[in-house]
Amino acid sequence: MLVVTTEGVAGRRVAETLGQVFGVVVRSRGLGGNIMAGLRSIAGGEITEYTEMLEEARRHAVDRMVKNAASMGADAIIMMRFDSSELGQTMSEIVAYGTAVKLEAV
Repeated sequence: MLVVTTEGVAGRRVAETLGQVFGVVVRSRGLGGNIMAGLRSIAGGEITEYTEMLEEARRHAVDRMVKNAASMGADAIIMMRFDSSELGQTMSEIVAYGTAVKLEAV
């Protein structure tokens, strides 16, 4: 499945717009990860435990969005974006969303 952040794809045009698609993931770092992140924050610099958690959450959100689009019969997702928010002090929500479309050659 082609996933792009642009409105279109070079050499192709949107033949049919199927609608919005999204994938949502809520993640919480375990107690051990929170302790390590807390210790790292004292010294400064990147907190790799959280970076890895958010990268994995984004991948899962995209996978869920693609599955949603495939179930609609799409062959591409255009205008893909991410959104994120904090739920409480220990959880992060990641949303991948876009427009499911069918493309055809120009």
